[in-house]
Amino acid sequence: MIPSSAPARLILASSSAYRRELLSRLGLPFEAIAPQLDETPLPGEAPQETALRLAREKAAAVAALHPGALVIGSDQVATLDGLQIGKPGDHARALAQLQLMRGRQVVFHTALCLWDGRADEPAQVENVQVFVTFRDLPDEELDAYLRIEQPYDCAGSAKNEGLGIALLERIDSTDPTALTGLPLIALTGMLRRAGVRFFGT
Repeated sequence: MIPSSAPARLILASSSAYRRELLSRLGLPFEAIAPQLDETPLPGEAPQETALRLAREKAAAVAALHPGALVIGSDQVATLDGLQIGKPGDHARALAQLQLMRGRQVVFHTALCLWDGRADEPAQVENVQVFVTFRDLPDEELDAYLRIEQPYDCAGSAKNEGLGIALLERIDSTDPTALTGLPLIALTGMLRRAGVRFFGT
């Protein structure tokens, strides 16, 4: 463990406003720096492996430019019947996603990497799964939701931290913030192992 008397610079390797908001809850000073990566899944790559690889690559890319920092990388892949569901990008694709998922369970793989540039083995990695059951709602409700919240940058086409929660019937996970994109229970465990202290002690 690294002594807390020499706190490391903390960097979130992301441009996501959702992840910045979640990390700010910990009360730790941090910077957000977006990595420049191709996030295309590799041929034959399992969804959870895509998420883990990209979380690690995001953290490593930013860490390479900022030696000695603690860098947080995270990536999320949604799956239905084992197949990836990406960010829809527009209304038509989002509606098609919600129609496909209604009444069914979607698995979100939220991968996390903490890269400690001071350590001999710098990377801690973990995949946190969230099992989300969508309500079986009619097309007009799905369409109306999308026009209100426009969650076209969200895998699964719903913002659970907003009105999208009304589309959901059940959420099962060991880490309630994982669905929004940054599993704070897992992260605080990693940060503790890297010598970060909480509550001023």
